[in-house]
Amino acid sequence: MTLKVLTALDSAKTQYYHFKAIIIAGMGLFTDAYDLFCIPPIMKLIGQIYYGSHGDPNKLYQVPHAITSAMVVTALLGTVIGQLVFGRLGDLIGRRKVYGFALMIMVLSSFGCGHSICTSRTCVLLSLGFFRFLLGVGIGGDYPLSATIMSEFANKKTRGAFIAGVFSMQGFGILASSTVTMIVCSAFNRVCGGISETPHGADLAWRIILMIGAVPAGLTYYWRMMMPETARYTALVERNVPQAAKDMGKVLDISAIQIAQEFSTYSPNSLPSNYSLFSKTFIHSHGLDLFACSISWFLVDIVFYSSNLFQSEIYKSYLSDKHKVNAFQEAFEVARLQAIIAICSTIPGYFATMYFIDRFGRVKIQMMGFFFMAISLLAMGIPYYSYWNNNINVGFMFLYGLTFFFSNFGPNTTTFIVPAELFPARFRTTCHGISGAIGKLGAIIGSVGFLWASHNKKDGYSKGIGMSVSLILLAGVCLVGMITTYFFTRETMGKSLEENENILINEDLQNEIADHTV
Repeated sequence: MTLKVLTALDSAKTQYYHFKAIIIAGMGLFTDAYDLFCIPPIMKLIGQIYYGSHGDPNKLYQVPHAITSAMVVTALLGTVIGQLVFGRLGDLIGRRKVYGFALMIMVLSSFGCGHSICTSRTCVLLSLGFFRFLLGVGIGGDYPLSATIMSEFANKKTRGAFIAGVFSMQGFGILASSTVTMIVCSAFNRVCGGISETPHGADLAWRIILMIGAVPAGLTYYWRMMMPETARYTALVERNVPQAAKDMGKVLDISAIQIAQEFSTYSPNSLPSNYSLFSKTFIHSHGLDLFACSISWFLVDIVFYSSNLFQSEIYKSYLSDKHKVNAFQEAFEVARLQAIIAICSTIPGYFATMYFIDRFGRVKIQMMGFFFMAISLLAMGIPYYSYWNNNINVGFMFLYGLTFFFSNFGPNTTTFIVPAELFPARFRTTCHGISGAIGKLGAIIGSVGFLWASHNKKDGYSKGIGMSVSLILLAGVCLVGMITTYFFTRETMGKSLEENENILINEDLQNEIADHTV
């Protein structure tokens, strides 16, 4: 039986609430990107304050690579935990009940990142790492909940575009992070006259940048609490179809005639059977889907997070052409380059996915993205030492921008969309959380493994495998992602979320009939 309340959702016209839901659901992704991309410029300020306090005031000091990696990995470990825990809770007690809690963790931990009362270097870094871990937990929890809520509210014709719209808020988070950093650094540089004269001003600057990231998320908390539970969760998991119809009527303009027959024909026994997570039935029907979502997310995150490592090479080359700068100006330039990349490649990649996702399909876009990422990385990696190493110019920046464009017009976005469409309602956030958590393990590999691998030489001794080989290996990872997508990922474009579940019900019924016959 196909519930009329769900059929009405699938055929509902695009309405104001859909766009409102994109903003509300996307604010967690906004905060995620803001937090990730404000760290590189902030580390420029922290390095000068806590590593150069007793050194030459005219010299720029850097935070050691190990400390920078630890800050990134700490947040990613929190994200893994948040995706697993909140993903499971979203299926057990409801999306809405834990949605606001995840956002509140993000808001409070963002303020906590900037409110360290410590003055010593060790205490400040430990405090920052602790609150970044909590921030990661909140961000991780937001991933499966936001994707699932948007997928369950959307109609089947434009569902991919709406989920991509939620994910595109990451691009605006990057842009906001860069803009805030530039404004704060410019203002403090003008007022303080340089970091060496006023280290206390610089210490305040990086705290302000971090805390401002909590404001947009905090402003959406009320609207998250006002969102009703999704009709699909209420109908299929809680098995309360009348309440699902009422909730849907509060936010979407759907005629009561479309769902009036539901009340007289509804029977709890007509809904899907309660097979358990990781049961034989689940593994048979959705095990391959979970593997496909997880491995694709794992592979793309290795590449996406590794790409941040050779940003330092671009910054180093770019700033070497500048006149002497202080740490405020250095952080400003790093943020400006991030903003340029976001405007020219990252955000257009998200928009391209929104436009084409329901025309080309998820599988084609994911394969295409992996392929062109590989081509761009090979074009940078093969001639790196013979041409690019001492000549990072517009050509290199163009290729570097292409990797971000096709990452977002490709697997970085589709891996967020597909897990929210493939799985039954009662396992949807759990499976999305598992897929994302495995993806973040790839991000940890990208953030730590390739940081070591990309080091060239130190004190005359070879260290690591070099930037060129690193880029070529990343291209190989992309090609593996393209192959696994082709063989394992199922297309979900234009299908109702319940179609896979309906197929499963039919198989269960056939098995039951066969058992009774025997």
